Amino acid sequence: MQKEWLFGKTLSELTECVQALGMPRFSAGQIASWLYGQGVTSFDAMTNLSLRNRTLLSERYEVGVLPVADVAESTDGTKKYLFPTLQQRFIESAYIPEADRATLCVSSQSGCRMGCRFCMTARQGFVHHLTTGEILNQIRTLPESSSLTNIVYMGMGEPLDNWPEVRRSLEILTAAWGYGWSPSRITLSTIGVIPALREFLAQTKVHLAVSLHNPFADERLEMMPIQQRYPIEEVVRILRDYDFTHQRRVSFEYIVFRGLNDTPAHVAALSRLLAGLKCRINLIRFHAIPDAPMQGADEATMIRMRDALSRKGIITTIRTSRGEDIQAACGLLATTRNDKPSPQG
Repeated sequence: MQKEWLFGKTLSELTECVQALGMPRFSAGQIASWLYGQGVTSFDAMTNLSLRNRTLLSERYEVGVLPVADVAESTDGTKKYLFPTLQQRFIESAYIPEADRATLCVSSQSGCRMGCRFCMTARQGFVHHLTTGEILNQIRTLPESSSLTNIVYMGMGEPLDNWPEVRRSLEILTAAWGYGWSPSRITLSTIGVIPALREFLAQTKVHLAVSLHNPFADERLEMMPIQQRYPIEEVVRILRDYDFTHQRRVSFEYIVFRGLNDTPAHVAALSRLLAGLKCRINLIRFHAIPDAPMQGADEATMIRMRDALSRKGIITTIRTSRGEDIQAACGLLATTRNDKPSPQG
């Protein structure tokens, strides 16, 4: 039977573990340092713990990491990594190197249950939530881990649908006893799961990206079933009540579909919806998926929308597509490999 992982536990959880084993409370901080500061993979390496305590830990726990299972590299330098999960499935992450930064797009679920019509992950359906350890494992075992400058929760799954595990992963990433990352280096993307969104805003300082894609409620509902339960209008109202500063930003992701959400009427409705909210819009090219009736807008339309929104006072950019040739671009992550991996500690 697979032992429980220590990797992925917060300092308070580690404290509970060591106290249950009769170990001194301060040893939790030592373990956290080994896990997140030193990146050890065995209890034997935790040399400031007594042999007795290392033995106690090994009898009940394992350090816990899962190695990369496969990688595909794009002509533009983007890499798509395949990771096994403890539930005998696979997930994907995208590593995006640029001249002055290196970003990892991490997954929070195996599959997704939000049902967005234009997303390959949604086509896969929901399989399971990732644990905190499985989320962080994508960062920990990435070959380029030491070169990372940014992390975006924009991979497979809806992060706020798995909020308890995602919250703990953010705590470990940003805590001084964890990886010590600045929250300004992390962005979480969501379609607007409102209860968890309120907690996310109150409990973290990382950046927020909201998947909007259509300002008209009826049209958005056709594209994104979540609109029925959590209307984008309510999401924006919540954001208006939050004080975004220069240290924390909110952006809106907008995939542009030909003839569906690219008209002057959509530009006008977007500007009304977001009027007075300090934010930016990222226009994204649609990457075609099999049997989808949508088509991407052409370059001229993308530029027209960007310029029209900019004239209305909303900072708007066109996001550069990366990794499309290896199915690593926005909306394309979807594991087809379903054989059973053999998790290793």
